[in-house]
Amino acid sequence: MAATDDHPEGIFSLLDTDLYKLTMQCAILKFFPDVQVSYQFTNRTPHMKLTKEAATWLQNQIAKLENITVTDEEISWLKKNCDYLNDSYLEYLRGFRLRPQEQVKLKFTPTGSGEVTDSTPGDIDLSIHGIWTETILYEIPLLALTSEAYFKFVDKDWNHDGQVAKAKDKGERLLEAGCVFSEFGSRRRRDYKTHEMVVQGLKEAQKEAETNGKGWKGKLTGTSNVHMAMRFGIAPVGTVAHEWFMGIAAITQNYAEANEQAMHYWIETFGRKLLIALTDTFGTPAFLRAFAKPAPKGAINGELDWNEPTYAQVFTGVRQDSGDPLEFVQLMRTFYNSQAIKEPKTIVFSDSLNIDRCIKYKEATEKAHFTPSFGIGTFLTNDFLHLSKNEKSVPLNIVIKLSKANGHDAIKLSDDKGKNMGDDKLMRSVKEQVGYTEKTWVGGDEAHRWDKNDG
Repeated sequence: MAATDDHPEGIFSLLDTDLYKLTMQCAILKFFPDVQVSYQFTNRTPHMKLTKEAATWLQNQIAKLENITVTDEEISWLKKNCDYLNDSYLEYLRGFRLRPQEQVKLKFTPTGSGEVTDSTPGDIDLSIHGIWTETILYEIPLLALTSEAYFKFVDKDWNHDGQVAKAKDKGERLLEAGCVFSEFGSRRRRDYKTHEMVVQGLKEAQKEAETNGKGWKGKLTGTSNVHMAMRFGIAPVGTVAHEWFMGIAAITQNYAEANEQAMHYWIETFGRKLLIALTDTFGTPAFLRAFAKPAPKGAINGELDWNEPTYAQVFTGVRQDSGDPLEFVQLMRTFYNSQAIKEPKTIVFSDSLNIDRCIKYKEATEKAHFTPSFGIGTFLTNDFLHLSKNEKSVPLNIVIKLSKANGHDAIKLSDDKGKNMGDDKLMRSVKEQVGYTEKTWVGGDEAHRWDKNDG
């Protein structure tokens, strides 16, 4: 399917989100249907500000989200292509509506002094409040809309020319290098049109790999964006996000066992599917202690060779999303060796990737006898040069994270302290509870992560 010349601005499908939002919503509906939560927006590039005009547009787009429903066609597609989403969840989704006027609050605060005009820059305070099952689907569209607002009204020195060809070239380089990868760029895309052009280019690269007779070993496995997967006939890809672990820890107030509980509930929901574990919500060392414990028997009886399998045996692999990727590979090799696990395992990399990093991490991962895979996001869906001068049009680094669950603060302790989030006092307490050791990664400068035009 070719990219369209014109497209409706903003968001016009509830499936225009990442798959892990749907899988988590499914699990939350099963185990935590009445939990109240809050989310908070953070701009990790605070020097890049929206204007009053951009914030007004953003507010209008947020209001329009209440008009979106899941169509019968979309439900049928999910039933066919995402068989791990149970019927009761799909019926819930069929009648689902966002209520942004009740659940989303946006405030624009001008910076500096003087008269406020449309071009006045300022900071935005964006928060979400409501039942977890209802509010979980805001994160991805709100981030995508915020990015679109910035590049529609603030940084306007760019156009879409060449985006299909650029994505095709990147895809071909990855495929030729033998990289197995997916497109993960929903949250910080420049806009919808860019996203569809990127997916089109990647599909063209995959076709080239299959027909050029050069024996390229790489593969495009799909996209995290469910709507794009449906539009372009490729697989939706994803499992779970930090939010799942953060929410369960806040609800139970049991940080020492939160990783184990999160994995337990996950297996009880999905059985032997969607088993890539995210390790770094409270530091990977704490996660690995839980990973070595016995998994629940009920959901996996008769499906494994082991009598009492551990989570590490049950899960097919892990996802690396913060800290030093090469150090992570060695840490996982040491861990699996200590557990006498010889079965092939996968490491999915998803943190600020470009082509050179994918190739480097692939070589190190295969050398350590793992199967590498890559979820590549902003490098694909927000890679532009300014038209007036040969310099990068830098993406926003923005996130929306769970901040409260059942009235308790939610926190995140990554493998790079630059990604830590939450109340300082609570973070200090939890660090002691889980034995967290603070680390800094030289590649983790969040404010200037994509300033360089590399890759």
